[in-house]
Amino acid sequence: MPEHVILAENLTRQFGDFLAVDHVNFSVAPGEIVGYLGPNGCGKTTTIRMLLGLLEPSEGKATVLGFDAFRQSEEVRARAGYMSQKFALYDDLTVWENLTFYGGVYGIRGKKQIEETLSLVGLTGRATGLARALSAGYRQRLALGIALVHRPKLLFLDEPTSGVDPAARRAFWDLIYELATGGVTVFVTTHYMDEAEYCTRVGMMRDGRLLAMDTPAGLKADALPGDVWEVFGGSLQEELSTLPNVPGILRVGLAGDHLRAIAAHGMSADDLRAGLSSAGLAVTSVARGEPTLEDVFLSLAKG
Repeated sequence: MPEHVILAENLTRQFGDFLAVDHVNFSVAPGEIVGYLGPNGCGKTTTIRMLLGLLEPSEGKATVLGFDAFRQSEEVRARAGYMSQKFALYDDLTVWENLTFYGGVYGIRGKKQIEETLSLVGLTGRATGLARALSAGYRQRLALGIALVHRPKLLFLDEPTSGVDPAARRAFWDLIYELATGGVTVFVTTHYMDEAEYCTRVGMMRDGRLLAMDTPAGLKADALPGDVWEVFGGSLQEELSTLPNVPGILRVGLAGDHLRAIAAHGMSADDLRAGLSSAGLAVTSVARGEPTLEDVFLSLAKG
């Protein structure tokens, strides 16, 4: 396998006057689970489609599994799996028939590989059931099985857990870890901040631009402009409007029954209490908080 499973260099895609992907640069190493995080419409799917050779870049280039992603797209697609946001399952076919049909596209004719795929995605006992009778979570498992049936070394998952319940999401990520342990490199897009925590590295995208890419711990350590504080007590509405004016406070947001603030590095609890008091805010307590990828994304997007 090449040193980089994916290497994107100034990858750009423009649709008329709309710049969907803006000179993106990143690499993915063998065996990584790389999360591509960002809101809907930020360019995640367009990036995947260029990496698979389904869209020609307006500028730049990409190498996938050692092949030019656009000029050698057939070579890429023969070796990569792709689970799109709206995967086409045939509802009038059984689980087994769906896998057999899509496996046939890759020249798979024997039963053994279909049976192994069913086992891998946890659908062995549902092989004879119609696809339309599956719950959302099991439909996603079937879509994953279809993307895996030809044993790819690279798997593209485009928002694979959108629309499924938390338990199904957790089970789906267990499958992703199992695949990565078996040597599959995974490139997964999501807009769920908590899912990005499961990834080896995370790229954060907004308005077509890749804002940062690092490990979750690295992003939290390097991308935040200050420290996280949890502020309890008082009137949330009053504090939400007043706290941003306190010297040293960089950002404030609601967090359930309290406020979550980003304060300049070096600001102590006593400094924060004094600032709140001088602003006329009567809070019951302040405590250091743990940074999250949501904090990172909001800080990067604001910048």
